[in-house]
Order: sequence, then structure tokens, then C-alpha cells
Amino acid sequence: MPGLVVFGRRWAIGSDDFVLPGAFELFVRLVWWIGILALYTVHKGQFNCPGGGLLHSYLLVLLILLASIICALSALVYVSMQGTISNPGPRKSLPKLLYIRLLLCLPELIWAVVGAVWVSDSSVHCERTVVNAVVVTVVASWVIIIFTIIGVVIVFDPLGGKKTFYLTGGVSRNLESSQSGQLLYNVKSTATRVWEKRIRLLCCCIVQDDDHRVAFTSIAELFRTYFSDTDLVPSDIAAGLTLLHQEQDKMESCPKEPEEVLCHSPSSPVTDDLDIELENAAHYMLFAAAAYGWPYYIYTNPFTALCKLNGDCCRNRPTESDITGSDHRNFHFGSILRITGLQYRDFIHISFHNKIYEIPFYVALDHKKEAIVVAVRGTLSFEDILTDLSADCEDLTLEDVLENGFVHKGITQAANYIYRKLINDGILNQAFTIAPVSHLPNPCCCQSFFPVTVSVSSFCLQEYKLVIVGHSLGGGTASILAIMLRNSFPALRCYAFSPPGGLLSKSLADYTKHFIVSVIVGKDLVARLSMPNMEDLKRRIVRIVANCNRPKYQILLRGCWYEVFGGDPDNFPTELDGRSQDALSQPLLAEESLMVHRSPSYSALEDGSHLNSPPQYPRLYLPGKIIHIVEESSSRRLCSSDIKYLARWSNETAFSSILISPKMITDHMPDVVLKALNSLSREHESCISC
Repeated sequence: MPGLVVFGRRWAIGSDDFVLPGAFELFVRLVWWIGILALYTVHKGQFNCPGGGLLHSYLLVLLILLASIICALSALVYVSMQGTISNPGPRKSLPKLLYIRLLLCLPELIWAVVGAVWVSDSSVHCERTVVNAVVVTVVASWVIIIFTIIGVVIVFDPLGGKKTFYLTGGVSRNLESSQSGQLLYNVKSTATRVWEKRIRLLCCCIVQDDDHRVAFTSIAELFRTYFSDTDLVPSDIAAGLTLLHQEQDKMESCPKEPEEVLCHSPSSPVTDDLDIELENAAHYMLFAAAAYGWPYYIYTNPFTALCKLNGDCCRNRPTESDITGSDHRNFHFGSILRITGLQYRDFIHISFHNKIYEIPFYVALDHKKEAIVVAVRGTLSFEDILTDLSADCEDLTLEDVLENGFVHKGITQAANYIYRKLINDGILNQAFTIAPVSHLPNPCCCQSFFPVTVSVSSFCLQEYKLVIVGHSLGGGTASILAIMLRNSFPALRCYAFSPPGGLLSKSLADYTKHFIVSVIVGKDLVARLSMPNMEDLKRRIVRIVANCNRPKYQILLRGCWYEVFGGDPDNFPTELDGRSQDALSQPLLAEESLMVHRSPSYSALEDGSHLNSPPQYPRLYLPGKIIHIVEESSSRRLCSSDIKYLARWSNETAFSSILISPKMITDHMPDVVLKALNSLSREHESCISC
């Protein structure tokens, strides 16, 4: 529902958000009141000790104060339970009850101070049981007061004052259009500054330069644009995600239309090609996972990793010129060696250098597949997160490539950094020089295979191909890097594991189908992340939340039960039930009440006006051909054993909507991707042996 307005400003909490926390506090207060009443009754005639008079008065007033708070809480919880998310009418008296409850905090604070003074008074010599009870009471009072203050800080909205005036329509009614526009501009500027301060606070532990300041402003503008057009509080979003998940599970249980099922005959060339790509992906995923270094190795080997790495730290390592960036105690490089199974001499260059738009990578010789592998690390630091969130679009201009288009700005800058290192610093030249010599191929093929910066006469006697791999952010960076190197290396291959969804425009995505393979597992959130998809998710949340006829606390309680214990999805009645298909395309009044104004990116997409006024964040797609791996016997629970996977070719349109699931995060993890690929690879090998 719209944020609660008290003290003349909007807060990041709704009037129906007091049920669960209020019920918990009510339970604590009731137990507390019963305990104090029992103590007072038992020791009623035993307050003749030094300081006993004050103790008697303290307990008596505390009983009255607790009774008053219990009454106020009971009324607050009862009123908060009324109505629905989009119908706050039955809760219109809640602000007054909230004022009463907050007013009772003042005598509670005073009485907590009195209790603390009494407990610390050395002249008090009453019965020890009574003294201990008062100590517990004082501590409990201060704990509740502290948590109340923390709660107020959490739900405080820095833009509450400006947003309240804007939401009430005061701008359009009371001001001229020029003044209205200026005020709206001020509100947007203030919102951007607030988001920028929040981001700076989160990144206070990293050294900040000009690149960081530009990124902070860009990311703050993105967040401001996304969150400025709705009047939802966090609990509304949680309720919406719960409802969407159950609705989605109901839809998945329905039989699909024949054209929605993508399958291939076991003997078809497409299936044979899929098996080959799965085998290659399983092999190269090790390189992509190894790029994470010791955090991934310890995560996958929690009991033995430290002992093994401590044994490796004293061994010899490549010369310092082969490694850039810090690697304390050789842990990163030792982990890469153990995960990939390569030797020291197989590594050409390793970079642990990490800044915004500059991510770690390494170049190694893979003798098993006869390839020079460039592995790019995924998100592992605040700098990487800033690179991910720099989601503005920019043009990618390449010579001799007609399919130029939009790309993700932050990831493209990271790819540019690695490209300069590989080409300008001669790392690829060095790699092809060191690569073993095989047969003599056609000189013409050599000339078309190597860039102009590589000496053909030096490298025509080798056949190692160039393969670029990466996971998550590394997968996106590897894809754009592959596009940059494609002209110089026509035989180049790229394997992008769980890359970000909002990466390439349609023309570039189609162009990369010849040399890039993306691997997506299950309902991976990152593979579906793009601004249009986020706008679509926001609209779906607003729609389902606004039109649900159940109170929020029932939605959340039922949702928690469903996520933890499973069962059948709840069939919550909504105002959408029974409406015609034409009517479903029109927003309801409740839905419109939660939308301040249309987001520019969403409006442009929905209204079909992209030809004349392109959206701020155009639709971007996954790179290359897409292998989608799903659980054959779908299990919705987080913990399951003997999972059997099914792989199939998919297309970018299958990832045009964010799916809500407990596994939407875990399906993105590199160990889960590697497990799925290894399972499919073993299954294929067993079929061949049979």
C-alpha cells in the first residue's frame, strides 16, 4: 500500500505492517506484565527494606504503564489487520493509535531511567529476587527502546517530506506549470543525491577515484529512475514476490502447448552438436570457476582447502612479471592450480588487479583441448558490483562488423581493459609463441587467423585455438571481449556461463551465435536481469499486490509456510478473477494508486514508441547460442539429492521475464553450474559406453 504518512512525512512502512511486529511485542509485553504482577503480588508486604518504598512505587507504576502499552498495542495490531494492501480505508485510524503508542514511549523511557538509578543505588538492600527482577525489567525496557529507535531509523525515508507533497498532488494544484516542473526537478535531484550517498556509504571501504564518482552518479540515477514511479514499501514487494511465485508454480503445473516444448530427436544433428558443446562447457567451466581463486576453492572444499593451500604457499611460483595484483600467501594462484589441474608452466599471465571496470583474469595453455584459454573472473568485490550496476547503454563500434549495437556500459569497459592488456601488452603474442608446435597448416589460413600484430611466420606451425570463458560478470565480459577479438581470430570460441541478461542488442546477439555459447541453469536471476525485465517485474508486483483481496499478513504467513514446507500454491482471490481478456489490459484503480507516474523506460516499451523516442534502457539480450539446463524431475526445495538434469537449446525470448523461485540465486552459483554440466557430461559418457 502507499507508505504511511505520520508527522507530515512519508515513511517506508505501510499501515498494515504492524501486525507481525506488533503481535510479537504484544506477546513479550503480556509475559512481562504477568511476571511483574506475580512478583508484586508475592512480595506485596515485603517492601520495608531500605529503598523498598521506591521499589513499590516503581513496580506499581510499571504495571499501569505496561497495561496501557498492551491496550495500545492490541488496538494497533487489530486495526492493522483490517483491509487489504490496496484498501487502507479500514485502517484510517491507525496513525492516531500510533501517536498514542509513541507517546507512551516517553514515560517508559523515564521509568527505565528511574529503574536504572534504583538498581545502581548501593543503599538498596531488598530481597535478592526482587532486585534481580527489577534488573531484568530495566534491561528489557532499554532493549525495547533501542530496538524501537533502530526500527524508526530503518523505516525513515529521507525523501519523505518532498515525496508526500508530490504524491498528494500538491504540485499540480497549487503551483504554476513552471514551478511544478522546477519542484519535480528538485525532487529528482534530491533522490539521486540520496541514492548516491547510500552507495558511497556502502563502498566506504574502497579507495574512490574519478571512475568511482562517475559510477556512483550513474548507478544512483538508475535506482532513482527505477524506484521513483511507485509508492510501495518493502513488505509490499515481499508480498508481491510471494504471490508471483505461487502464481508461477500454478502456471507451471498446467500442461504446455506443443509449440512451447522444445525437444530434439536423439539422433538429430542438433542433439549431437548439443552433446559436444556440453562436453566443452563442462571442461571450460573449471577454468571460469578457478578465476574466483581461493574463495571458490574454500567454498567448495570447506574442510580441506586451508590445509592444502597452506602447503602450497611456500612452493615456487612464476616470476613476478607474470602476475599482477596482490596474491597474499599465494592462495589465489594455488587455488587456480588445484581447480584446473594445470602446471605452473602452463600459465602465461595472471592478473589479480581489481578496480572498477578492471577485473581479474588469467591466460593459460590447455593442452587437453589444445587451446589458449582466457578466463575472466565474475563478481567478487564491491568494485565488481559497481561494474555490474553501471547499466547504461553505449554503442559498440567495431571495424568490419556491420552488426554494431548497444551494449552494457560497465561490462564493455571491463572488456576494453582486458583487450588492451591482451593486445597492447603482447600477452596473446606471448601465448601463441609458447604454445606447442604441431603440423604446418595453410599459410593463408594462418594469415586470416592471427591479428596483424602477430607475426605469421612465427606462429604458422601451431594449431592452438583461442577460447574465452567466464562466469556471471566474467561471462558478460568474455562475450564482449570475444566480439572485439573476433575479426583477428575467426576461429575464436567463447563460453559464457550465467552471463547477465541485459548485455547485447538484438543485432549483436544474433551476430554472436556463430562463436559464443551461453550456459544457463534453471531459473537463474542474473541471466534474466535487464532494465526492461525489472520494469516488467515491478509492474507484475504492483498488479498482483493491488488486486489481491487478502490482508498482507496472511499473504506473508502463507508465503513463508509455502517456501519452507511446500504444499499446493494458495489460490488467493483477486479482482482480476472473472474479468474479460480486454479488461485485463487496463489497470484497475487500486493498481493506479500505487503508481506515481510511468517509468520512462517502461512507458516507451509498452506504448510501442521506440521508433521515435528510444527508451533510456533499451532491451538487451543474452549473447550467442543458449543452452538451458533444467532439473528433469523439478524439485522446488532448496535441498535435494540425486538431481537429474536436462539440457536443451533455447532462445533469448525464453529469458524475457524474471522467474521467482527459492533457487533463483543458487542456480547462478558457479558450483551449481559446474555440478549440472558434470552430471550431463557423465550421463553422456555412460550412454556412449553402453
